[in-house]
Amino acid sequence: MIRRLTLLAIGGAAVTLTGGCDLGPKDSVQTGYRGAGLAQIVDRGKVAAAAVIPPAPYPLPPDTGPRASETYQNVQVLGGLSTERFNHLMAEMNQWVAPPEAGCNYCHNPENMASDEKYTKVVARRMIQMTQRINSTWASHVKATKVTCYTCHRGKPVPDYKWALSDGAPNDRSILGNKRGQNTPDPNVGYASLPSDPFAAYFAGKANIRVASDKALPSPDHVVSIKDAEKSYGLMMHVSSALGVNCTYCHNSQSFRAWNLSRGQRATAYYGIRMVRQANDEYITSLASVFPANRKGPHGDPYKINCTTCHQGINKPLGGKSMIDQAPVLAGPLVRPAATEAGSAGSNAVTDALANPGAMTGKNEPAPTPARQ
Repeated sequence: MIRRLTLLAIGGAAVTLTGGCDLGPKDSVQTGYRGAGLAQIVDRGKVAAAAVIPPAPYPLPPDTGPRASETYQNVQVLGGLSTERFNHLMAEMNQWVAPPEAGCNYCHNPENMASDEKYTKVVARRMIQMTQRINSTWASHVKATKVTCYTCHRGKPVPDYKWALSDGAPNDRSILGNKRGQNTPDPNVGYASLPSDPFAAYFAGKANIRVASDKALPSPDHVVSIKDAEKSYGLMMHVSSALGVNCTYCHNSQSFRAWNLSRGQRATAYYGIRMVRQANDEYITSLASVFPANRKGPHGDPYKINCTTCHQGINKPLGGKSMIDQAPVLAGPLVRPAATEAGSAGSNAVTDALANPGAMTGKNEPAPTPARQ
């Protein structure tokens, strides 16, 4: 009887423990030499679900006829696009971003469509610029697939996955002196006991991520504190969770540091981190004075993006499907009116500054090499 109860207890515990595992068919993909431990487990169901994308509201019209800047007032970014193509993109953004009950009114005053009185319109204009910048200068990360508004928003006005600076409220019961600084399981770092906010240092700042030395002992040219190392590992846990992969998707465990042993995906991730930094620093943070309080974190900074915002647990957002053929203008470069519409309705200092083409300059970084480890 005791043995039977023991077996039942073990069986019940096994069911409980496996309850948190992802069920369904999996594919094991060998990404390196046999025996190197470079296999990836792919969940077919997640990829299939991510690959379901909405159809265009109607077929893409030709880019002919009057320009949008000739038809409408206060078209600061897409004025060089044809009116029909412009209308098509507006219909897509309505589908991709606006809540169904609001429609066009989510960004526009229906009595004066040219007005910038709604902050959502100012933000949308800046996000179009950001998308064009990503697609036209960060092919090292987005490749030919590129991104659209839907990649992050998935039909919602605010993406499901975002971040802001953590509150860091004092907690006398914690030996660390803060409420959620470390040793608290947090989904941002794969529920590991690591610093739970690596984003401020790496996705808003420009902290050095590399912590592995090429020497067996400490050396003057490579001094990294344990605190910095743990924060870097926290970021790597985030990347792993965001893409639904393990460490060997990018690295060879023989030497996590060595670029010549790493897979090409490591360089793609390298550029992705820098792309996210630029998007946060130059496009989202610059809107701090535009966003209302309910779109900001506890420190008053706007909600920003990280790897999960686009990837959502899949190594290729939307299962690798491209939507850029539905909105080719988002591929960039910027399409602007031939001349600025002086005195156009709704123009103000904030929107004029956001539309400044000087803020759109910049080039991609050169590819990483072993010498830059």
